Amino acid sequence: MKNQSNLETPMAFSKRNILQKILRTMAQTVIRKYKPLIVGITGSVGKSSTKDAVALVLSSEYRVWKSEGNYNNELGVPLTIIGARSGGRSLLRWMGVFFRWLFLLVWPVKYPEVLVLELGIDRPGDMEYLLSFVPVTVGIATNISSSHIAYFGSIGNIAREKGKLISSLSESGFAILNADDPRTLKMRERTEAKVITYGFDEKADVRADNLLFHRDAKRVEGFSFKLNFEGKTIPLRLPKLVARHHIPAALAAAGVGLALKLNLVEIAEALEDFEPLPGRLRLLPGNNDTILLDDTYNASPASTRAAFSVMQEMIAPRKVVVLGDMLELGPESNREHATLANALQESGAHVVVLVGQHMRSLHEALLEDGFSRKQLLWMPDPLSALQSLLQITREGDLILVKGSRGMRMEIVVEQLLTDPALAKELLCCQSHEWRSKPFSPPSEWTEEY
Repeated sequence: MKNQSNLETPMAFSKRNILQKILRTMAQTVIRKYKPLIVGITGSVGKSSTKDAVALVLSSEYRVWKSEGNYNNELGVPLTIIGARSGGRSLLRWMGVFFRWLFLLVWPVKYPEVLVLELGIDRPGDMEYLLSFVPVTVGIATNISSSHIAYFGSIGNIAREKGKLISSLSESGFAILNADDPRTLKMRERTEAKVITYGFDEKADVRADNLLFHRDAKRVEGFSFKLNFEGKTIPLRLPKLVARHHIPAALAAAGVGLALKLNLVEIAEALEDFEPLPGRLRLLPGNNDTILLDDTYNASPASTRAAFSVMQEMIAPRKVVVLGDMLELGPESNREHATLANALQESGAHVVVLVGQHMRSLHEALLEDGFSRKQLLWMPDPLSALQSLLQITREGDLILVKGSRGMRMEIVVEQLLTDPALAKELLCCQSHEWRSKPFSPPSEWTEEY
């Protein structure tokens, strides 16, 4: 959560602490004046998707603000409460934040009735700090995994830190817990709040069953399922989702809506517009009547296999898989890449384009498994891969593009879009600062472990 460089000077650290305390005080005064209902979301993965789904459901009845982008830490959370963007290194922009705060205090404005805040942590004590000025009424825990384990030592310690959100809730509050994750479900023992569980498990309070994925060779129509709660059942259609692991976000949002007395019909109608965040397994229109499956926000072995599973479910005349390196995997990186060979072939890929030094290991593993050399291409960087793709793609292709953020695979997707001018609207990593940086080889390509 701190995201501080090891080289940060004591003076810079001191300035950050001062700014942090000022923003905390400013946020507290805004909350005291307007008394919004606050929905707080924690978990190892799925926080951002859940945040968007909750805001979508509650916006049908309330004025809602949600945290944007990565505004989920000790600076981002108070800025969300104030309704301002970071001033960065500009004193003038920070003065703008101050005057925005002053305006909220002096003038009677229509402040949001509900704040939906993503509470991110990466070190012990982070959650306690956020809860010291964020009075959460509805707390959501998505799941617990080994993210940031270097700072916590064990998954159990991660669960305890994230669980502080749920244990902080009062008797009048609600805890919305993922029934499919045992560590998250166990948090029900640590709260006085009313508990609503969600998931695919048959014991979940808000449960999805009869799950169907609708697609044919020309069109993908997403998922449909039955949404169950307290003996009531209603059909729910999520036409913009193609990945099963996005559905729990919608179920969590339904749990929040039910906690705040919305009815199932209202909730289902709102969720029909739910779609993944840019770069998270999102279907986009490609040139030459192709379909792009954009999963370029980041990559790990688990998320890459999940993308292959989605690819396997879909029907297309030809499936093209474009994979950039999975970075930050340490000494086992090449082995981790090679072990993707079986899952990749099961996806039904007809053509595979591999990008980056680590992907050489997957290239070799596929050849050893008998994958056709004519259908397999390795390229050193995304720009080279793009030039090849523009020559080999055909009308009607389904094209999955994925890779770690440092591989800049969104550059490939941008040029494959029907209209590249829509990149800023449709793709991840579209800030001016990020787009202005040319691709540079990751430092780990030259490291020896």
